Amino acid sequence: MNNFGLDIWSNNNFIIENGQIRLNYKCMPSLLQIVEEIRAEDVRGPILLRFPHLIKAQIRTLYNYFDKAIQQNNYKGKFHAVFPLKVNQFPHAVEAVTSQGAQFNYGLEAGSKAELILAMSKTPIGANITVNGFKDKEMITLGFIAAQSGHNITITIEGLGELETIIEVAKECDLKVPNIGIRVRLHSTGSGIWAKSGGMDAKFGLTSTEIIEAITLLREADLLEYLSMIHFHIGSQMSDIAPLKKALREAGNIYAELKKMGATSLDNINIGGGLAVEYNQHAHLNSRNYSIDEFSSSVVFLLGEIMNAKNVSHPNIFTESGRFIVASHAVLITPVLELFTQDYQEKLLNFKTINPPLIEELVELNRLLNNTNCIEYLHDALDHMESMLTLFDLGYIDLQDRSNAEILVHNIIKRALYLKSANPTDELAQLQVKLQERYLINASIFQSLPDYWGLNQHFPVMPLHHLNSTPLRAASLWDITCDSDGEIGFNPDKPLYLHDVNLDEEEYFLGFFNVGAYQETLGMNHNLFTHPSEYTITIDENSYEVKNAVESKNILDILDSIGYDSAILHTKLKNDLSNSEFISEKEKSDTLAKLELFLKQNGYLRTTN
Repeated sequence: MNNFGLDIWSNNNFIIENGQIRLNYKCMPSLLQIVEEIRAEDVRGPILLRFPHLIKAQIRTLYNYFDKAIQQNNYKGKFHAVFPLKVNQFPHAVEAVTSQGAQFNYGLEAGSKAELILAMSKTPIGANITVNGFKDKEMITLGFIAAQSGHNITITIEGLGELETIIEVAKECDLKVPNIGIRVRLHSTGSGIWAKSGGMDAKFGLTSTEIIEAITLLREADLLEYLSMIHFHIGSQMSDIAPLKKALREAGNIYAELKKMGATSLDNINIGGGLAVEYNQHAHLNSRNYSIDEFSSSVVFLLGEIMNAKNVSHPNIFTESGRFIVASHAVLITPVLELFTQDYQEKLLNFKTINPPLIEELVELNRLLNNTNCIEYLHDALDHMESMLTLFDLGYIDLQDRSNAEILVHNIIKRALYLKSANPTDELAQLQVKLQERYLINASIFQSLPDYWGLNQHFPVMPLHHLNSTPLRAASLWDITCDSDGEIGFNPDKPLYLHDVNLDEEEYFLGFFNVGAYQETLGMNHNLFTHPSEYTITIDENSYEVKNAVESKNILDILDSIGYDSAILHTKLKNDLSNSEFISEKEKSDTLAKLELFLKQNGYLRTTN
């Protein structure tokens, strides 16, 4: 995996050139170049980079494939899509979605009052708004206000109580009635981690009996003409296409039956989200068994087939695949702060005037090691290490001798790995795993990769540079939280190998990719680490521009955000220092200046240059 699976997960958005990873777009800047420019402004800690052109590419791909399928299948309905705000509500992400999707009339989906206000504010008039989730009278009234304001909005009812509230609001006010949708509770279930979104035990949706009752209520209230959509969702990140096909057949037949029951204005099927993103870096662990081409073709063909058989007009098709749209647009960049085998550097050897014979032999093995003898000498070194440990336990050698032996054997193993990197043996592969390096990254997994912590969701990770050399260190990644769960451990089934670098001489940056969906909105302030500093990168034929800088919150702002009065805390700190009897007035002044500086910095570590 010398290219870190780039050909599997990146969708050709990134390429490796001259040892660095670059955007495969227009002037093709390197990620390292962008990061170094940002860090030149004294920005420290993790950095989140947004690339709006990748959102546009995904929106275009989604529309193009569905339009192609519609043409190929002589389908009479149209294709529409909306972006679920729950996937990423951050301002510059939403701005990228709405600006890049404008030419496609791409809309927004809301699942709460705040999201609905955001959708009403950010959706262009004429683009679709869909509203899902549980709703009270106030939220439903907001939907009426949106319709009155000219928005093409559909309120999807999750239960008969919500429909009764819609009828109540319609009677009480003179506002325009919004389009009404019905979430149907399918027998069909999805696949993958989120399969529980579908099936009869799902959280949302109306049963067959409730759907019939809903039609009756709408007809009695003279609102049946506003029923325009049925909606289903069988789970995010669907790994298998077969459950979707089954769900389409079920939902398609429900749609056709409702048309025959008199729902003449019903002309939309919303298939929800679920279009999977490839997160894995290893070919044998693909996240999905279908392509976007197969996905769109299956949806269009099956719905057309059902409607033709039922002699019903073809419905418009809606999707809410937010993960597919925004996952790829964001990249988390973090420097490595420390490698935990630095204590094995040869410069730390401290020989005595007279050393134990086994130490002298290890020195010679290390000096004479070459491609021809490395396996034999490696075996000798491992045997010597076992003997040295036994001698230490028996008290025949001291701690310095043991340290020297560990350093020498460690370096012999590393050199053997490099010498045999082109043709590794099984034994060396096993040693590689045992010789794991722990890379301390200046980030919080809980804040920036919460789905890894909560769901063991893998994200592609790779260095930004050194990509013209083979990585040989089996890598575990430790974050800077004081929590043992803040670790991405080495997994032999999907191994990560990184480079052996000297952090005293250079910085080493890692990129985590496809983090644009859910990670920001679900991130938690564990240890009071907050959102990384974020930047939007726009790229043209000749250059790139760093825009929309939002630096990570400083320490006082962090404390304010969870309910503390930072002014009171600030005053207390200054008063305690000013009243101290242990330092001079000059020292007080200098220390106060340092305190003020630290309070205005973000909470991430600043141990790198």
